[in-house]
Amino acid sequence: MNNRFANRRVLVTGAAHGFGRAIALAFADQGASVLACDVIEDELVETARLGGAKCRPYRLDVTDAGVIDRMKAEIGAEIDILVNNAGGVRGQTGQPIEEITPQQWHAVVDVNLTAVFLMAQAVAPGMKARRWGRIVNISSGAGLGISLTGIQAYASAKAGQIGLTRQLAHELGPWNITVNNVAPGFVRSNPATERQWEAMGEAGQAKLVEGIALKRLGEAADIAKAVLFFASDDANWISGQVLSVDGGK
Repeated sequence: MNNRFANRRVLVTGAAHGFGRAIALAFADQGASVLACDVIEDELVETARLGGAKCRPYRLDVTDAGVIDRMKAEIGAEIDILVNNAGGVRGQTGQPIEEITPQQWHAVVDVNLTAVFLMAQAVAPGMKARRWGRIVNISSGAGLGISLTGIQAYASAKAGQIGLTRQLAHELGPWNITVNNVAPGFVRSNPATERQWEAMGEAGQAKLVEGIALKRLGEAADIAKAVLFFASDDANWISGQVLSVDGGK
């Protein structure tokens, strides 16, 4: 363990598994006090166990504005680094646009975009008061192009998240708060991506890997390293940027 993030307080959403767990553990390993947040309580407890004394679980539904308000009142002012990782397709699969219900649309947009807005809103006052902060949002290659899932709301929400990242970078910059975005490529990091990988079949899997410059899939740790870079002093003069971590496209 090193102490690159000693005395920094980090909140990671979607920390029960996948990218979120890898990010939470990486910060804890480098000396930060980590609040690992999710609604999947059993896996969240495991994240905290793996993170040791520097990592504690906090049940948080990022789609519930009332719950976020309570979190803000309890600990919002304490957060130095916010990682908005919670997201996903909410169990949906691609359908023709005429078959999508408003409820399906909003379920995906709420967790991938609205939650990012609400979480940034909750921690910004404390960061402004200290005149220091880091917000790192996790989007997707879908936000820069199209989604492999075919889910219209997912591609739209991730693209919107990238736009919000750039907007907040300019709004919060005067208080020495940077806002950046990591756009992962396809990584087998959670049950949803495992289902997607299996659905591709051998031919689809081979085609996906062949389209990557490095000819291999990445790992959750690759995404965590990019997040830690944006949160570190090495990125002190970087804001409003999107870093594609996808093996090369």
